[in-house]
Amino acid sequence: LGQEAAQVGSGRALAENDYAFPTYREHGVAWCRGVDPLNLLGMFRGVNNGGWDPNGNNFHLYTIVIGAQTLHAVGYAMGRQRSGGEGAVIAYFGDGASSQGDVNEAFTFAAVFNAPVVFFCQNNQWAISEPTERQMRVPLYQRAAGFGFPGVRVDGNDVLACLAVTRGALQRARRGEGPMLIEAFTYRMGAHTTSDDPTRYRLAAELEAWKLKDPIERLKAFLHKNGLADADFFAELERESDELAKRVRQGVRTMPDPDPLQMFEHAYAEPHPLVAEERAEFAAYHASFADHGASENSGQGTDQGHEGGHR
Repeated sequence: LGQEAAQVGSGRALAENDYAFPTYREHGVAWCRGVDPLNLLGMFRGVNNGGWDPNGNNFHLYTIVIGAQTLHAVGYAMGRQRSGGEGAVIAYFGDGASSQGDVNEAFTFAAVFNAPVVFFCQNNQWAISEPTERQMRVPLYQRAAGFGFPGVRVDGNDVLACLAVTRGALQRARRGEGPMLIEAFTYRMGAHTTSDDPTRYRLAAELEAWKLKDPIERLKAFLHKNGLADADFFAELERESDELAKRVRQGVRTMPDPDPLQMFEHAYAEPHPLVAEERAEFAAYHASFADHGASENSGQGTDQGHEGGHR
């Protein structure tokens, strides 16, 4: 909530063959890459292990370990670089994650090996209850200079600005000019989690000031002012949004358990003999329960036919 412009603007800047490495909150980017919201919610519910093929959308599975996906992104970018593959890589993370060792290691490797990767940091001002000024002494984007690549700050509540800046950084990476850090300066309007009470550590006046910069309302005002959308457009958009919300709610309530064998899918990019062997062993083990149940049911039916029944 409050970071829609940063996510959708950067997500729409991605070319088809660009690859995104998200945190666990890039729902807007996932939408831009064509990932069904039900697949995201299935993972949060623990129904599946991701629910989508990362290579089908060039959108990696969500990473729970804070900042770890930046290392994955750099490694993937270096692999593309060495194999002569096309397209850039983008890694998403937050201001709090920028203090993690993994992120700084990713910066180092990306700079030294000139990896075609864009680091997109959504600075929403709060790492749970820790404000940005207690995390660093300089503006976040300026930290890139210490690693040897450029950094830029963009208004994270302006979707068109995020689109333009991210598009430029990706084009730069594709040309072989190396990494770049984008700091999308935005604000976390809601709580960190459902168990968090942000009123304990931030002022109500701060929240009210950022409400005036709401990215969705700003875009609506821009479209109105420039005659690019009318009331009918927004009414239809609201109807479509309500239908999507209804579908997602119903889908979550009726979400079936997946086939246990799905845990072996997408473990490696290419078929792996060890995984195939383990899959076959597990399939036989899993099937044995069904066979055992069938035998028990059959036995009960036979015993009940004898005098005295089954004891």
